[in-house]
Formats: sequence, structure tokens, C-alpha cells
Amino acid sequence: MSTLIPVVLSGGSGSRLWPLSRALRPKQFLSITDETTLFQLTLQRLQGIQGDDVAMRPIVVANNDHRFLAGEQCREVGVTPLAILLEPVARNTAPAIAAAAFAALAMAEDAGDDPVLLVLPSDHVFSDVSAFHHAVRVGLKAAEAGALVTFGIVPTHAETGYGYVQAREPLNANQAVSVSRFVEKPDLPTAQAYVDDGSYTWNSGMFMFKASVFLQELAQADPAMHQACQAAWAHAQKDLEFVRLDKAAFASSPANSVDYAVMEKTQHAVVVPLDAGWNDVGAWSAVWQVLPQDAQGNAQRGDVMLEGTTGSYVHADSRLVALIGVKDLVVVETSDAVLVVHKDKTQDVKKVVDQLKASHRAEAEQHREVFRPWGSYDSVDQGGRFQVKRIKVNPGAKLSLQMHHHRAEHWVVVTGTAKVRLGDEYRLVTENESVYIPVGTVHSLENPGKVPLHLIEVQSGSYLGEDDIVRMEDLYGRA
Repeated sequence: MSTLIPVVLSGGSGSRLWPLSRALRPKQFLSITDETTLFQLTLQRLQGIQGDDVAMRPIVVANNDHRFLAGEQCREVGVTPLAILLEPVARNTAPAIAAAAFAALAMAEDAGDDPVLLVLPSDHVFSDVSAFHHAVRVGLKAAEAGALVTFGIVPTHAETGYGYVQAREPLNANQAVSVSRFVEKPDLPTAQAYVDDGSYTWNSGMFMFKASVFLQELAQADPAMHQACQAAWAHAQKDLEFVRLDKAAFASSPANSVDYAVMEKTQHAVVVPLDAGWNDVGAWSAVWQVLPQDAQGNAQRGDVMLEGTTGSYVHADSRLVALIGVKDLVVVETSDAVLVVHKDKTQDVKKVVDQLKASHRAEAEQHREVFRPWGSYDSVDQGGRFQVKRIKVNPGAKLSLQMHHHRAEHWVVVTGTAKVRLGDEYRLVTENESVYIPVGTVHSLENPGKVPLHLIEVQSGSYLGEDDIVRMEDLYGRA
């Protein structure tokens, strides 16, 4: 029996869930439907597929900008990945899966194994995990026999936002059946015809196949992609807990989805129907669908008050949000942006994000609270020559040894103990104590304790941009 290796794809941007989802902290790393993030829910969903005592160690494929998020969120749920592969540039799903396949084969080489890959997006939700596990076990049998498996979601309605997969024979929850064709997103009458036909399922973006079989099919279908991804893995470099794929080689790969690159061309595609309460959480209307609703059809998270409101979703991050006498709205409040959109227009949120990017607005890239490998900082106030930040440093974490050409800093410890380096001097700064860092002074900040360190930083100077940081040493490889 082949080893089963999950491949978790976590490189998406989730722009339709703005303002909660941002480029540097996209939806898969956020607690959208649960107190746990979508990425972590994906990892937890793997447990129990091959028995409760079998620990599933995935290969995670991540954007370089999200590497510390992926690593930290794995640790939070007790998952140790086989590898975290870093994509130097975005090339869609096919190259990401190909790189993971080369990595899986290399890791299994000593055992003479040809592992089966279970490819999963990291931003989907399921209400019936046991049904998901059953479908994976059915797919595993087909994959071990050499098939390329796609999981087709049993449609609940005519949907124009998904592609469809047509089966050659009647669908069977206990058996993989041959694929007749993959079809693009249809118009509404065509989608209704597909649902009425009964042989069509939604294309879920989840797949399963032997690593070698996938690479053989890729070599035939797109030799240039196969060659580029093979070189990207062969010249990959280890960096802390991550594996950096070679940038030049990976960038030379054609950018294509696994559907277009392989699944639509192979003669060995099969589909396993999946009826497990699936939702790709692709827009705020989908979030409203999966969350519990009150008697008036409202769903809410955070500090919310509703009066005479129906069919709406409200997310309040940092303050009270009240709705009165409205219906079918989505309202999402964060510390630096508020979205109000009709529930039928949530797909258009991406247009706002495109405008923000075109205007080079920071709200497209990151939240006011910015996460770093050592913790986070929140810019609570700023003016012409000053900025005030609230800084949190995780236990045992340390900021880089650095200096600034244009700003001085004053740190006031609120809770915890800080170990501060100023030039060649070290000192401990505890609650209600402060330290001043003049312009040009080499300094570092460390939390030597076992509880989070919270401090207030007041910056003053002629230029306060984040690019006024000269790093000399860094635990996280950013120097």
C-alpha cells in the first residue's frame, strides 16, 4: 500500500473576502467561519483518514510572503509538515503540485515508495468530515491503481460560479467512475441542465494520484512545465524550516491550473462524488451560508446589534456595529476599513481590491496590525513626524539587530519583560519602565520570558517608513 501524503495548497489571495482578507494575510490564514483558521481546519480534517493513530504529515506549498504564517499555524495545531515548499513566484496550481510531487518522490526514495498525493486547497470547509474521509478512501483505491482522481461535489443547485465534471457512467459514492469531460463555468440555463442530468458534479479543485503518475502525465501534456519544476526542486535551498524552490527555474514554468495542464488531457481521469457539506467560502455570501443564522436569517460575528434586519451578515472586528431596518446586506468592519455590499454583489468586492492596488493603497496589502515571525505590531496613531505602535513579542522571540537612519524610538513596556540591546550594552526593561533608542543606534529587542511581551513604541523623526530598517542579524533569515 502506498504512503498517502496530503499536499496543502496555501498560496491564494482571497481578494473577494476583503477587508478581512489582505494580500499579506489572506483568507486561508484567517478565522472566517470558526475560531480556527481555514488553513488549520484543513490540517485538522486530515486526521482520522487512515485511522486515528496515524499522524498525517502534509507537504505545504506556500507563498514566500506567507511562510511564517504557515509555519506558525502548523505549530499551533500540532502538525509537523514533511516540508513547507516556498513558491518564489505565482504559477497557478499545476507547477505547485508538480514541485510537491518531485519533493514527495525524493522523500520516499529510500523506502522505494511511490506515494499517493491528496491535493487540497487550504480555504474550503466541510460540515461532514466523515463523508470527506469516506470519499478519500474511495479515491485512494483508484489512485493506487494508476488513476488520476478528481473529487466532484454533488451539486445542491444550479451554480454558475463553478466548473463542472461530467461522469461517463452513473455516479456512485463507493466507486470512482471515468470522467467524460471537464466543462467551464456555465450560464444559468446550462447549469440547471447539468443538475437535472445527474451525471455532473462541481469541480472542487481537490485531486488524488500517485506522484509518479501525475509527473508522467505532466511530462506528456506540458514538457516545459515538467522540466522547469524538476529543475526548481533539484536546485531548491533549505532555509530554516522551509524549502525555497529555485526562483529562475520555477519562474520559467508556464503558469497553468492542474485542470488545464493535466486533468483535461489525460485518459485516466476518474471522479469520486463528494457530498459532505462543501463550501469554498469564495465570497461573503458563502460565509453567510455556512454560519449559524438567527430566526431572521442573520449571521454575525463580533460586537453586533441588529434591529429590524433580515438576511444579512455582519462582521465586527474592533468596535460595535449596528444595523437597523435593512435586509440582504453584508457589513464587514476592521480597524482600518469598512465594507457594505448587497449580498447579491459580493463577487464584485474584487473590483474594489483592484482599485486599491491600482492606487497603491496599503489596505490592499495588509491590515493595520501587521504580523511578523516574532509577533505583531499595530500602528495606533501617526502624524507628520511621529508614529505610535503597539508591539507584541512572542515568548522566546527576538527582533532583528538593526538601526534606523531617520528615526528615534522610545519603548514603554506594558506587560512582560524585554531584553534590550543598545549598542554593546544589554539591559532588562520590565513593566512601567522605558528605554530610548537614538537615531543611528544599533539595537535589538527580545522576549526572554514565558508570556507575551507588550510594549508601546513611539517613533519620531523625518521619515518613519518600514524600509528605514538596516538589519545586521536576524533569526528569521531577513538580514
